[in-house]
Amino acid sequence: MIRLLLLAVLIAPGLTGAQQVGSVPAYFLQLPASVATALIAEANTSTLYRYVVTQQGTKLDDESYMSVGQNGVSKRRAWDRRTPLGIYFVNEQLDTSALHDKYGPTAFPLDYPNVWDRLSGRSGDGIWIHGVAAGGDRRPPLDTDGCIALPNDELLAVADLLAPLVTPVIITRDIKWVSPQELSLIRERLQSAVDEWASSYLSGDMHRYLALYGESFQHRGMNKDEWSAYRLQTIGTAKIRDFYLEDVLLLADPEEDGLYLSRFRQTIAGETRTVVTIKRLYWRESADGKLRIVAEDNG
Repeated sequence: MIRLLLLAVLIAPGLTGAQQVGSVPAYFLQLPASVATALIAEANTSTLYRYVVTQQGTKLDDESYMSVGQNGVSKRRAWDRRTPLGIYFVNEQLDTSALHDKYGPTAFPLDYPNVWDRLSGRSGDGIWIHGVAAGGDRRPPLDTDGCIALPNDELLAVADLLAPLVTPVIITRDIKWVSPQELSLIRERLQSAVDEWASSYLSGDMHRYLALYGESFQHRGMNKDEWSAYRLQTIGTAKIRDFYLEDVLLLADPEEDGLYLSRFRQTIAGETRTVVTIKRLYWRESADGKLRIVAEDNG
């Protein structure tokens, strides 16, 4: 039996920017209870929005001024001084006491470039959420090497709420707003696709399993055909006693329509050992209208 513990949290609307009454951000399809805080960085308004997850739903809790890259957004390569656009996660919290004063009292590196960035030809690293030099209130809207810089007091106010390897950060030009009903329909489609992926894995039905992967899928230097042959030799012959997903997070990409991320803790119990990993599956709507996996990664 597959135990998909999909702890869905509905989005409670908060009014910001060009939002219409009753609309919600298009990105938070499903947030598990393990995610207490989620961020949306809106570059064109120089605003970082903080959403919190409560028992009543997800709601806007606070907002802060922010500065982004000197050359704007849509990072493509190292040292282009642009801030990336997409779905990221806080990796860790850094002690900045021995670093340049411009980073402020603390910093939170993001996981750019992620696997989707690399497959899309984007490079570079060192994208942080950090503060500003002591005594400085804020930096100009376009003033970093690609990072997100907050006023120090506002950075410190949010610092204890950012959880490494948990907190998602959506970076976009302008927030896209949708109705709760539209968000629910997308969530149901993506949840169904994740369920099908897990069901086919547990049953050992490799035809169903591999059919969920797009023809352009690549993984660790293997194309779709090479990777399929590899998976037939591994999970196709494995004996699985149990397989289940927990803390399922579902997000919509802010810049690429029809691109979605599912991230969850995956437990596989075999005959001799149990393996627990954090899994990411990137889904894209294909020409036939079905969601298929275009990239995957751990972490």
